[in-house]
Amino acid sequence: MLQFTRTAAALFAMALATGASAAPRAESALECGIAADMAVVAHSLAKEQVQRAKANTIMARIYDVSQSDRGKELMKDIIDAAYIAKGPSSSQEFAEELYSTCMKSGGNMDQVLGKKL
Repeated sequence: MLQFTRTAAALFAMALATGASAAPRAESALECGIAADMAVVAHSLAKEQVQRAKANTIMARIYDVSQSDRGKELMKDIIDAAYIAKGPSSSQEFAEELYSTCMKSGGNMDQVLGKKL
């Protein structure tokens, strides 16, 4: 599972690095899946009341998006949403909502992440 996550994170970072956009938006089903994976981790850290700075460090270690401004912005938006989540009570529900929204909207996750275009 960890190898899959690392491979998926690397693919996600490469995909994000190829094209920048004004708002973070998944450009494939794979990116929606990785965003959902990020949501599980971020929501779990929030539920465990891990300090935000430490959560940022942990997420950055897991998902190497250092080469992608879009990837960094998306990860930040997911962490922000996880730390202020009012809706789903479990990490799984948060991730499922993000993934479903992402897939149905062509990669736009603003409805879950709290941003409006």
